[in-house]
Amino acid sequence: MKRSAKRPYHHGDLAAALVDTAVELIAERGVAGFSMAEASRRLGVTVAAPYRHFADRDALLAAVAAKAATDLTAAVAVEASAVPEPTDRIAAAARGYVRFASANAALFQALFAAGLDKRARPELEEAARPLVEDFFHGPATSLFDGDEQAGEALALAVLATAHGHAMLLLDGAFGPDTDAVGQAMARAHAAALGLVSGREALRSADLPTKVAGK
Repeated sequence: MKRSAKRPYHHGDLAAALVDTAVELIAERGVAGFSMAEASRRLGVTVAAPYRHFADRDALLAAVAAKAATDLTAAVAVEASAVPEPTDRIAAAARGYVRFASANAALFQALFAAGLDKRARPELEEAARPLVEDFFHGPATSLFDGDEQAGEALALAVLATAHGHAMLLLDGAFGPDTDAVGQAMARAHAAALGLVSGREALRSADLPTKVAGK
């Protein structure tokens, strides 16, 4: 569906409208094609108006990324919240992660391809914390009987495979047919189960106690 080139803004929450418009522009042009000036033009406000809410382009992109993290958590929760057994829960989370990427490519791009320095933006880590703790680290740690370090290693491995399958899907690696999303989700689910099955290798590996940047 073709978007309107200009959607005059009248009253309300301009900050939220800017976030929504940024998502539209990223969907159409990618992160590199997004600008504050174009968002202003599309909303019919002055080019100065967005700066009353966001210090610069990166600040607006960070707000979009925070929304992406929150929405990703909600999508994974739909897939995994009703699954009590930790092995199935973490595999369902991987599947939901891929589903979200397919359905929300612009948000996924804003979260992972915007070039934001996440270490300088703790609000992004905070937005993603429920996703990691409830659906990856928590279940993984329980599979190791509370061993936090081993649980973190398994959670990171499952997150990496979920993210990898999502990126491959968005890059077209699963082909153009309508079942590509289902294939990617099934493969991410199976890969997560494989990692859980081989988790003892992670316990014995010489791993750092914390992942850089976490």
